[in-house]
Amino acid sequence: MEHKVVSRDQWVSARKAFLAEEKEFTKARDRLSERRRELPWVEVDKAYVFDGPDGKETLGDLFGGKGQLIVYHFMYAPDWDAGCKSCSFWADNYNGITSHLRQRDVSLVAVSRAPLPTLEAFKKRMGWSFKWVSSFHNDFNRDYHVSFTPDEQRNEETPATYNYKAGGFGGPEAPGVSVFYKAGDGRIFHTYSCYARGLDMLNGAYHLLDLVPKGRDEKGLPYTMSWVRLRDQYVG
Repeated sequence: MEHKVVSRDQWVSARKAFLAEEKEFTKARDRLSERRRELPWVEVDKAYVFDGPDGKETLGDLFGGKGQLIVYHFMYAPDWDAGCKSCSFWADNYNGITSHLRQRDVSLVAVSRAPLPTLEAFKKRMGWSFKWVSSFHNDFNRDYHVSFTPDEQRNEETPATYNYKAGGFGGPEAPGVSVFYKAGDGRIFHTYSCYARGLDMLNGAYHLLDLVPKGRDEKGLPYTMSWVRLRDQYVG
């Protein structure tokens, strides 16, 4: 890998110039996060019941006594042999952070359409400890635009909507994250959802790769994440 090589003084000078850009980006990101928090909310007026490790749980139960809830929409259709490898890449970032989130009044839960026994078996295989529940018996995934019918996938009379535009995702399941707030009177509000590249913020591994000389090193691949495998399937 060839690259420009300079003296230490020249390197420090270039690094300081780039630091100014990094600081501006950080300030812009802070402003964007503030605007995100200022977005209007919509009240959740539909009752959802999930299958969880402790039995049937409502959306309100998933808050686990906290006022804010982050739901990761994990791609796992009922008939799949394993969870999505890309969602698994993201989920590998979640172990260990839930205790920290709870200190800031936040619970993190993954939701998938696969039946709970299927999720529990895959969770055990991957060594995950975060909470994962099944939406097999409700419309949660469809209502938050991460599961699609065959007709929607074919873009016929009722095309799928993904990432706030018609056109779908190209498959029956899609990734996403949704955020909810529970008021003191028990009412629940949907405050935010994002999809596609908006999920990059959740993946610490990608942020680390962005630091190294080769970056994510995905140019020339059949598709950007074709290199990703389940963690126990890598060689080397």
